[in-house]
Amino acid sequence: MPKKYHIHVHATPNRFPVVGRSGIVDWGEGCLKCAVCVKQRCVYGVYKSRTFSTDILSDTIDELCKSCFRCVQDCPRRLIHKTINPEWEALGDDVYTPQIIAATWEQANTGKIPVSGAGYGGPFSGPGFDSMWTDMSEIVRPTRDGIHGREYISTVVDLGRRPGYLKFGSEGNLFDESQPFIRIPIPLIFDVLPFGDLSPQVWKAVGAAAVELQTLAIVPETVARDLAGFENNLVPLLSDDRFDGEWVKNFRMVEIPDGDKALDRKEALKAIKPNLLVSIRMQALASKEQAARVADYARAGFDLIHFVADERGYEPGVEDGLHIKDVIRSLHSALLSEGIRDEVTVMSSGGVAMAEHVIKSLLCGANVVGVDIPLLIALECRVCRNCREGGECPVDISGIDARWGVQRIINLIGAWHNQLLEMMGAMGIREARRLRGEQGRVLFMEDLERETFGRLFARDNS
Repeated sequence: MPKKYHIHVHATPNRFPVVGRSGIVDWGEGCLKCAVCVKQRCVYGVYKSRTFSTDILSDTIDELCKSCFRCVQDCPRRLIHKTINPEWEALGDDVYTPQIIAATWEQANTGKIPVSGAGYGGPFSGPGFDSMWTDMSEIVRPTRDGIHGREYISTVVDLGRRPGYLKFGSEGNLFDESQPFIRIPIPLIFDVLPFGDLSPQVWKAVGAAAVELQTLAIVPETVARDLAGFENNLVPLLSDDRFDGEWVKNFRMVEIPDGDKALDRKEALKAIKPNLLVSIRMQALASKEQAARVADYARAGFDLIHFVADERGYEPGVEDGLHIKDVIRSLHSALLSEGIRDEVTVMSSGGVAMAEHVIKSLLCGANVVGVDIPLLIALECRVCRNCREGGECPVDISGIDARWGVQRIINLIGAWHNQLLEMMGAMGIREARRLRGEQGRVLFMEDLERETFGRLFARDNS
């Protein structure tokens, strides 16, 4: 049994004022100059503690205010108002929503699970991962309590190939044909950062966090060459057909993009280092052609097949494409029908914004999940994507201190790890490897609607 995995979190404050959901509008004109202003009676001392950030021209009061509305109600001339902050509404997109970004900032700051209040008022379904309901049958009386240490819950996963069957000699002796594998204590890997003002300090923070968390980080080949000392936890994405064989030997795993010469490149890499894990990076498409290609790669000996969706978690380049959860289910089923699913590791990435998305990806059929944009958000990214258009980063991510960035990422993954334990405990599952493809423990909203209302709204073609 693997030893208990613990992530050491430490409070790591933000560099810039956090964008609050609501803002205070303070009309000074018409003030009665009361002997004791309602601002002085603020129980949180917000008005006394407020400052002005000259870096981003922002008042910190929106970050400090707890929205108790006392000042709004007690001002005799009603000169103080609360309103939705337009900066808040401009954060992120429909996947990385302002609520998710703010919660990620909080987790990167404290390393704790964010608590928004008692109960949940909805919505209870939505697009993407929100259309999945996990089985929480043990929530009332959990048999597993991994967060507080009373029960052992393992989040360990193995990367690599597994033999489809055992081979015995004529005398009944077992032939030892063990395959190389990598064991990581948490079912997530840092994927290539898709955008951002990415300085060497940012990549150093990602690499050092991967070392501390004992996981892996997929990085471009050029970046991997600059991150000396982190080779054991780096997975270089080899972009060129030619590669330095001596340099490749420093790594436990490499990734190559899908292409016509993928099989030849895999064989060349294995010839250089037989125990090297080779992953192939493929577009997350649910077509029959892609499913057949995946099966061919699995039979050809690739150790890991990496399905990559777009940043929002949908099929890349496909109008009204399927979500990554449906793509995983489709390709997982295709490998099952070929009888080779257990022989290869499947990784999915794209659209993973919260800890629950990791569990849901595993339940759909992935062995391990790639995380990218949440790492940038932990470094205070606002997902504005100005950097893609040559604009200036509003929080100067390129100027971070690497040590600060490392701890922010560690805090985020520490909070996510506790949420994984919480979900697994509520499901009564003590092994992350058991989650893979456990679709009987999931309700899919699309399936429920089809089963419930399909006959009512189906066309009568008779």
